[in-house]
Amino acid sequence: MTQPGAVRAGDDVAERRAPGDTAAERAVFAVGGGDRRLEQRILRCAAGRSRPRGTGDGEEVLYVVRGTGRVVVEGEAHAVEPDTGVHVAPGERWEVDNPGPGDLELVAVRLQQAPAGAGAGGKRRIVTRLADQHAEAATADRAFRIVAGCRGATAFVGVIPPGRAPDHFHRYDEVIYVLRGAAVVHLAEGSTAARPGDCIHLPARVVHAVENSGAEPLEVLGVFRPAGSPSEAYYVDGTPAMSTPGGTS
Repeated sequence: MTQPGAVRAGDDVAERRAPGDTAAERAVFAVGGGDRRLEQRILRCAAGRSRPRGTGDGEEVLYVVRGTGRVVVEGEAHAVEPDTGVHVAPGERWEVDNPGPGDLELVAVRLQQAPAGAGAGGKRRIVTRLADQHAEAATADRAFRIVAGCRGATAFVGVIPPGRAPDHFHRYDEVIYVLRGAAVVHLAEGSTAARPGDCIHLPARVVHAVENSGAEPLEVLGVFRPAGSPSEAYYVDGTPAMSTPGGTS
């Protein structure tokens, strides 16, 4: 049986901080199983340097929500600011170096098992800034920009204008973080409001619609696996939601 979708308020998840660590974590979703496990966490990093974290056999996408500082990947420091994506490849370790005085908050999505060859060979982009990315057109006047490139998943920021698109589904498993604006998530089980800081899980083939219930654009961070295009969407009857490539619903 297909797992139902879910909406979870970030503030409702208990925050945990290991002794000596500057980063407090909220584990919002751990979905799927085995090598398909997808974990979404929210990290609030106080001033200082966090303890190291590792990807093991998986890989991780980080996205800065607020604050400035550095993400240190395998000893190399990368300056980050809001709307910065970071890719951490399999076998790598990373830390957050926050000069303070305020907190640095980021969303971390980890894939339990990266596909064979992920992170191996060739030059990859570790840091991607949203402002540098080209916006691609999508259905219902929506748009998206890719914010992290990795082998096993795709991370993007989607912009949803006021209103509701038709119900649809994807063939990929997705976790979403609401960045800005007001949303209502429509699922078979009912409709739930979501605001900045809230998280959404949309399993593969679950029919849904994410409505912008406000007057300003709704912005969301989406991470889905397996990697592909956010344009891969289907209406309830199974017909593709896009007749041309390069969009999403």
